[in-house]
Amino acid sequence: MRNLQGSLRRIENILSLKHFDCGDSELNRFLSEDARFFKEEMIANTYVWEDTASVVAYFSLLTDSVSSDAVDRNLWRKLRRTFPHSKHFCSYPAVKIGRLAVSSRHKGQGIGGYCISMIKRMLIGSRHVAATRFITVDAYADVVPFYERNGFKPLRNKVEKGVLPMYYDLKQLGISE
Repeated sequence: MRNLQGSLRRIENILSLKHFDCGDSELNRFLSEDARFFKEEMIANTYVWEDTASVVAYFSLLTDSVSSDAVDRNLWRKLRRTFPHSKHFCSYPAVKIGRLAVSSRHKGQGIGGYCISMIKRMLIGSRHVAATRFITVDAYADVVPFYERNGFKPLRNKVEKGVLPMYYDLKQLGISE
């Protein structure tokens, strides 16, 4: 990734959004029309990375869980083995990447992967406020390889309705108190 200037801010700290176009009308619309509403209704926080001229990328985060009813049985057993038997629950805390988009002008520069790294650092840095073990995402089929390159694994064995639920285990970062 080339050295880009800019700043990352939560959407409520931005009076007016700069231009953004990622080539996907649904992702463009979310940022321009829904992100502030999601923040006001306490559904999701959206973070915007801006340079001097435009929005480079954005992502939104919301709470989630990894639960036995949402994961294929064999994958659930494998996941549960990472916890001591006495700590087996029906679900474990997660933060979901609700949206992640990079402007068309900046695609192919490693910015999406950099956003994933920022999200991981943010969640590890806030673990004293609320614990979360996993990051989840409902990845569109065409971006599954991107998430795999960033350490995400599938929660299901196949894509359904064009989406594959995936997870990243923050514990693998090796962060301890």
